[in-house]
Amino acid sequence: MTPRIVPLQPEDRAAWEVLARGYKDFYNTPTTGAEYTAAWNRLLANDGVHGLAAWVDGRLVGIAHYLFHTSVWATTNCYLQDLFTLQASRGKGVARALIEAVAQQARERRAARYYWLTQEHNAVARVLYNKVGKYLGFIRYDYPL
Repeated sequence: MTPRIVPLQPEDRAAWEVLARGYKDFYNTPTTGAEYTAAWNRLLANDGVHGLAAWVDGRLVGIAHYLFHTSVWATTNCYLQDLFTLQASRGKGVARALIEAVAQQARERRAARYYWLTQEHNAVARVLYNKVGKYLGFIRYDYPL
């Protein structure tokens, strides 16, 4: 299975939302309908965030959302914020193809770093992440606002 990776298109909305809801459910992140709509509109407008779709046999089977940002030590970094594939597509190269497609975008923008986060319990995804990336031992803390 070789997925076709392309930017999200307006006609992808319904299939994208199935995957986006799967992602948010996996991470137990309650999200309103209005938040899905706002995210979709920002993705389509490339309003600081970007979205890719993975297609196999005419079906949207995976999504990646990413953004570029600056830091003190580099003018451009690439953050893969969301990556999700349908259960039936896991282990078949879809997530890897999405990771590689974002990496290509990072190279084109001359990003100094390309990175992502996952939860410790995400063992299935971490098998792939350990193959394509390097775990540097960071632990994330969130400050409540």
